[in-house]
Parts: sequence; structure tokens; C-alpha cells
Amino acid sequence: MTGKKIGLVISTLNNPFFVTLKEGAEEKANEMGAELTVLDSQNDPSKELSNVEDLITQGVDMILINPTDSDAVVSAIKAANAASIPVITLDRGANDGDVVTHIASDNVAGGKMAGQFIIDTLGGKGNVVELEGIAGTSAARDRGQGFNDAIATSEIKVVANQVADFDRTKGLSVMENILQAQPEIDAVFAHNDEMALGALKAIQTSGRDIIVVGFDATDDAVKAVKDGDMAATVAQQPALIGSLGVESAMNYLGGATLDAYIPVDLMLITE
Repeated sequence: MTGKKIGLVISTLNNPFFVTLKEGAEEKANEMGAELTVLDSQNDPSKELSNVEDLITQGVDMILINPTDSDAVVSAIKAANAASIPVITLDRGANDGDVVTHIASDNVAGGKMAGQFIIDTLGGKGNVVELEGIAGTSAARDRGQGFNDAIATSEIKVVANQVADFDRTKGLSVMENILQAQPEIDAVFAHNDEMALGALKAIQTSGRDIIVVGFDATDDAVKAVKDGDMAATVAQQPALIGSLGVESAMNYLGGATLDAYIPVDLMLITE
């Protein structure tokens, strides 16, 4: 199976998350003897399309693509489809075109992880606030679902849940209002770290003792966890997404059938 040519088109290499994804893919390609070509789309859909066209011209056996945008990537995927080159999407999905499999973090499992951490920390009972991301996004829906499924098994009560649009400033103002309305809060789960850090600021100003759990493991949040200000954040594993992309491509080229979606586990970062 060695000697297969795989193209990896990445939305941007200006983001540490995607650089790590690329490194995971390169390591797995070396290990499996695949020839990997990595192209950077610089967050530009037209560059993304020309990257895919370049790979088609080079005659690669498979294309891995991390889309700049789920709609914009469709023309690139259809170009690969027309050239009979199979495609796998990484981290972000595509809204049309034929894709062999989609490999991304399991946001439902991440939400459950956050919920279980709060259950364990509070001893199974207490009052929690849920700060929701942008309504209608899959991340907000899945993270919220996992969290609520987890706490449903305990005596933990959600005393407030409000949308703060994944935004730090909104997280701050929404949390200020909730703190005034709710005399007893033990924990906050925010669908992302930006909202968590906003909520943390409001809590620190109020002088109340409330644990905060975020999601994404951004640098600011990891620092807040290490400093003991935030309790935890859920981290994605970009290197594993890249590695599984190459491994799945090689398996598929070897005749294996792949599931339509391959979920990647998350990990919890605590002090």
C-alpha cells in the first residue's frame, strides 16, 4: 500500500490548530509510506479550488480537505468527484458533493465530558448556568445536547441558560444579568472559551465562588485553568484528526469501507 499520493488542502496554516492537524497527517503519512502534498488555502475559497485543481493535475490518489467554508468548498469537491478522485473532509464538513467520510471532533461527547466534570466536582447536586453558542450551529447544538444528557443523570439543576453567541463580551454581560437574577449558582458551562472567559470576569467582579468550564482549550483559557481561575476546558485533538485522515485514506485506497462519519475523541484540561 505504500507509494500512494495523497493531497491535503488546509483552510489556513495561519492558525495553530490547523498547523497541528497538518503535523499529525505528515507523521502518519511517513509511518504508512504515503506521499503527502500539503497546500494552504489561506482562508480563500478560490485558492482552495485552485489547490484542488492542482492536485487533480498531479494525479493524486486521494484528497483530504479541511474546508474554508462548508458551502464554498462544494465546487472544489465536485471538481475532484468529476476527476474520480475520492475526498475526505476534516474538521469542517461540506454541504454538497460526494465525500467518502467526514472526520471531526465529537462535540456531543465533549459536552458530556464537561457535564460529568461538573457532576463530579459538585458531588452530583447544585445549580448550574449554561451559556449557549450561536443558535443553529452544530457546535452549540451538539455541545449543549451532550452536557444536558450528562447532567440529566444527577440532581444538578440548570437555573439559567442563555445564548451569548460564542462571544466574550456577550458572555460577560449575559453573566452579569444572571448573577443579579440568581442568588445561588455553583457552576457555569459555556459552549466555548470566549464566553467562559467573559463569564469568569463577571464572576470575579461579583466576588462569588463559582466554577467555570469552557470548551476549545484556547491559549487564554488554558492559562486561566493553569492559574486556577477556570476549572476546566474541553480540548480538541487536531493532530489526531490529521492522523486519522491519512490512515482512513490509506485504508480506503486499500479497499476498506469507511463509516460516513468518524468521530474524534476530545480531552478535558484541568489544573
